[in-house]
Amino acid sequence: MRMEMTFPGGLAVDARYDGFTVPTDQPVQAGGGGTAPAPFDLFLASIGTCAGFFALRFCQQRGISSDGLGVTLTTERDAARHLVTEVRVEVALPDGFPEKYREALLRAVDQCTVKRHLMTPPRFVVEVAEPVLAG
Repeated sequence: MRMEMTFPGGLAVDARYDGFTVPTDQPVQAGGGGTAPAPFDLFLASIGTCAGFFALRFCQQRGISSDGLGVTLTTERDAARHLVTEVRVEVALPDGFPEKYREALLRAVDQCTVKRHLMTPPRFVVEVAEPVLAG
């Protein structure tokens, strides 16, 4: 996988991947234009949308209506370190959701790929790209 970042102006940074452009910006109070979510907001959104995907697929695979299905993500932060200390994922079940599937749904949501990567983080390598020589 290769994702490229571009810089459209101000403090905005866009991510380009597979034909999509994902815009980010910093909030106005941080000197940005507030034109898009901040990168960290997208990080949290990736956790929530991944959990939502697993909840949705669980229902779809069992023929359970997803009308009323909801996922809410809330965080707690350490004010001194400015780091998230807890991520809570709350699943709102649709009306008539079968009680026998309640725990299985939670186990499915717990398998979110983004969350699993956080539990076993990858190694990060930061380096300067070598210039391409014109021939």
